[in-house]
Amino acid sequence: MSIGEHLHGLGGLPAYQFPELEEDAAAQEAAVRLLPGADDVAWRISVDVDEAEETWPEAFGRFLDTVDPARVRALIVGSWADAFDSRPDDVIDAIIAAREQLPALRALFVGDITGEECEISWIHQGEVTRLLDAFPQLEELGVRGGESLEFPAVRHENLRTLKVQAGGLPVAVVRGVAASELPSLLDLELWLGTSTYGGDADVTDLAPILSGDQLPSLKRLALRNSEIQDAVCAAVASAPVVARLDALDLSMGVLTDDGAAALLGGQPLTHLKSLDLRHNYVSKEIGARLADTLTPAGVELDLDTDNAYSDDDGDGTVWRFVAVGE
Repeated sequence: MSIGEHLHGLGGLPAYQFPELEEDAAAQEAAVRLLPGADDVAWRISVDVDEAEETWPEAFGRFLDTVDPARVRALIVGSWADAFDSRPDDVIDAIIAAREQLPALRALFVGDITGEECEISWIHQGEVTRLLDAFPQLEELGVRGGESLEFPAVRHENLRTLKVQAGGLPVAVVRGVAASELPSLLDLELWLGTSTYGGDADVTDLAPILSGDQLPSLKRLALRNSEIQDAVCAAVASAPVVARLDALDLSMGVLTDDGAAALLGGQPLTHLKSLDLRHNYVSKEIGARLADTLTPAGVELDLDTDNAYSDDDGDGTVWRFVAVGE
């Protein structure tokens, strides 16, 4: 499955596409007159994949000249035209260069790119932690794409939400996130993905996250879209961090009865407000046991199989797939 839609919002604000460059000056002026207030929306800035009239940094410069950047609260980086071929280093450079113009920026997403524009595992990324260093007041950071992604360990005092979406998350990124000190983080979401597209982490790499030692404020943990979802569930079943979570998300991966049974046999999960297991390969019997255990306690349990599918190659081998791979 590809990602078929752009973000609808960010940082509690609705997404709004900043108008692309028009050849007709009158049309450009008309578009500018219709713009919302600088602090009313999450501004999405992108350039056309096939017919870009300007580079992303040029579009961003035009944006800064058009709105009041001092009031901008959320920024969404869309396509930089050649995400399948190059890193967004100049995009990150441009945003960092404007940091003094963006004192109110609290939410940032890099790579709001649909499958039609560039499949998730083809999106090249860069060293996104540079943005955390440049914006110490940032509260939300999202990244899509794992190719060339860098996330060395960092300390950030104010980050509350971190989401990294990939068809395959490199082990160095997982280890960097796990080693980071994020005392205010409430929501951590990692799409671990599949080894076919570079997802080479294993459960031992998640150990610092599952201990919770450097994430004292964490309330939601999402370890999603993984081909080793059963092993992740087995580790989560005894993870210290789970006891203080409100929400646990183990969706979108190759979850079978083995992983679900590990959850049933591990620490109690009845304190959770929600447990998301969408896109799974769990039998009706084990699913019923999960529901009987958790639903009476008030846990919102999602067992929707969604688009989960298997493929039998004819020799008895059954292949199962994560929700978002290529």
